[in-house]
Amino acid sequence: MNADIQVDLERLSQAKLLAEFTQEPVLQDLITVYLSDANKDHTRSHCCALIQSGKIENSLATLTWDQFYGNGVPGAVKYYEDGTPRVKYLRFGNDHGVEPLIIGREFYGIRPNYQEISEEFRLFHGLYHDRKEDRYYKINDAGNEELVAIVEPRKIQIRLKEIRQFLAIKEMHLALFFDSHVYSVHSLEKLGLKEGGNDQRLGLMRWDLHYGEFRGGFDAHKVYSRLIGKRLIDPLPKEKSEFWGFAEKEQKKVVDFIIGVDRDGNEMPNTSDPELLANYFGANPGAPHYLTPVYFRKEVLDKYYQKPGKYSVEDGILRCASLWSMTMDNHHDDRVVAWLGDLGRDLPYEEQLHWRSYNIPPAGAPSETFIRRQLLAQFAKSERPEHLFPQQYEKLKDLCAKTLGWPLLMPLTAEDAHHYGAIRVPSTDEQKDFDELVQSLTKILIDSLNEKALNALIPSQQLTDIKGSIARLESAFRICGVSGFEVHIDFLRKLQNLRSSGAAHRKGGNYRKIADEFQIDSQNLRAVFAGILTKALDVLNFLISAVENGTLAKTPGVPHSNESV
Repeated sequence: MNADIQVDLERLSQAKLLAEFTQEPVLQDLITVYLSDANKDHTRSHCCALIQSGKIENSLATLTWDQFYGNGVPGAVKYYEDGTPRVKYLRFGNDHGVEPLIIGREFYGIRPNYQEISEEFRLFHGLYHDRKEDRYYKINDAGNEELVAIVEPRKIQIRLKEIRQFLAIKEMHLALFFDSHVYSVHSLEKLGLKEGGNDQRLGLMRWDLHYGEFRGGFDAHKVYSRLIGKRLIDPLPKEKSEFWGFAEKEQKKVVDFIIGVDRDGNEMPNTSDPELLANYFGANPGAPHYLTPVYFRKEVLDKYYQKPGKYSVEDGILRCASLWSMTMDNHHDDRVVAWLGDLGRDLPYEEQLHWRSYNIPPAGAPSETFIRRQLLAQFAKSERPEHLFPQQYEKLKDLCAKTLGWPLLMPLTAEDAHHYGAIRVPSTDEQKDFDELVQSLTKILIDSLNEKALNALIPSQQLTDIKGSIARLESAFRICGVSGFEVHIDFLRKLQNLRSSGAAHRKGGNYRKIADEFQIDSQNLRAVFAGILTKALDVLNFLISAVENGTLAKTPGVPHSNESV
């Protein structure tokens, strides 16, 4: 058989589309609910609608689509009752129990047409719309984003799981419609085909594959095949909808954590389920206590520092936006401690698995700060620089706004805000982490210095000889009579050199010189950055003191609003 004819026979059979249509979809799959595709050899359209479950047989009685593109919007019907004209409002433009999932918006050529997903569906699942990518995400209880829908100009896909959950509460089925035409330049006789169709029904599917001829031809095409059909997809049980009031209460999953080591050196894991732990009210006698300390490598927190827009690691607490939080003891150089019961109660299961991978046998004791806060209900201040730095930064910001009327350190832009949330003493000696932290600290303390406001403190004749933000700060100190600033200016210059010679550029001779200044070769990078952060904290404290003492006073000519500087 001629190769061209063989290719056209395969195309005209539309076997691939039919296989896709009849294959049982997987719950996690993104299925196509809208498609408009055409070229010189084929045209293909997909559409969908929601059908009341009691009317699915009516739908399957015919191959006619129950709803077409552009339908499903509000309308009205006029009828007569006892000779009196009446008008009835129809939310979806019909009273046949058919609702849209995809709505085609048309604007008569004045504005571009587009397709949108039903608002009810989007609100039902609380979907976030990424407008740049035109994708929809569902945020689960752990704070993870799950892709639910992709919208493209000629194609829309939605994850089947969310569709069937929606159908469960609506008591409806999803009807998928498709109509596909494939064309050939060969005649039916040459292809060995006969004109006609084959209407078939299988369960909740119905389709017809029809072969026909173009009378008079069509763009040199003589033959077409048309595959038209519909498939109905049933809802999940209501208890699987995950919708409040209908969903079954799922058994909370918890992870076992190491709480000790026996005399033979074997690790002793124990459940973190709060319902199975002892407490001060007599529950579960003989079981480990809710307040059993569990130990982890410091690296357990790196995941959260890497995503400061989503997580915040604070003094004694870890947060995921407003979804969940857990108190912890992060006042050690090499470990993190948390209560056994808090791990099971406060962390989502996915996060428990993450923490379990960093779980270590008990070593040492919880910090005094943690014990005083958690067990003695006493105020206890953290002495760790990564906890004190944001506190003093915020204090300086508030003090400047109140006393000066302008910020000494300009607020970070939204694009740079992650630098602030990532500041900490690193958990490892990785050069990459060290370089990134130096970069972040420099951006906060040096790149953010308010040069315009500092210029207003310096006589104009001196400004031409001053280059850079640090030099401006130094001149402002001198002119305002601030004393004791030299050591802090020296540190800022060294920090800037460290960033310029190491974090921002290839490391060479300049880096080796500044590395000696910070004793990088004689101690681990964690200790080096801890020292750098302590000196950065000293800078903040010095600036706070200068503002509090009035030595950096509000000066004529200095703008008094954050926006103008």
